[in-house]
Amino acid sequence: MRAPEPVQVVKERRDAALAGLVDGIPYAHYLGIRFDRRGDELTALLPYADHLIGNPVLPALHGGAIAAFLEVAAIVELGWSILWQGMEAGEGHHLPRLPKTIDFSVDYLRSGLPRDAYARARVNRSGRRYASVHVEAWQDNRTRLFAQATGHFLMPAGRE
Repeated sequence: MRAPEPVQVVKERRDAALAGLVDGIPYAHYLGIRFDRRGDELTALLPYADHLIGNPVLPALHGGAIAAFLEVAAIVELGWSILWQGMEAGEGHHLPRLPKTIDFSVDYLRSGLPRDAYARARVNRSGRRYASVHVEAWQDNRTRLFAQATGHFLMPAGRE
């Protein structure tokens, strides 16, 4: 019987897998999106930057930047759920092909203020061909969402 791997080795492997997944989305790098991982749960972070402002009079985050942030959070959550299953089954962590967006609907609930934003995505359904994801975004208070979205995605072929 093999001894279990040290916790630090497992953590480093999971962090490297997540970094590789996020690196597969160049626009995430442009926006500065990062992810905080706690076990299998991801929280996306959009650090404030001046170039994210759409309305300098208010000032408010650009709607396109908010939508892109939510879509990236959804896609990474889907990719992470595929990676996580493989890692936990002992299959290694080869990076999956990312799902393709079928449609993505954003609800802008209030203006995004000029500060950091956070988001969490929840996979509602994920099958061989199709997935549905809901994303919620907040800034200072987790219970005061400033945007939410629902997306439908075409899953990459050959996953199972």
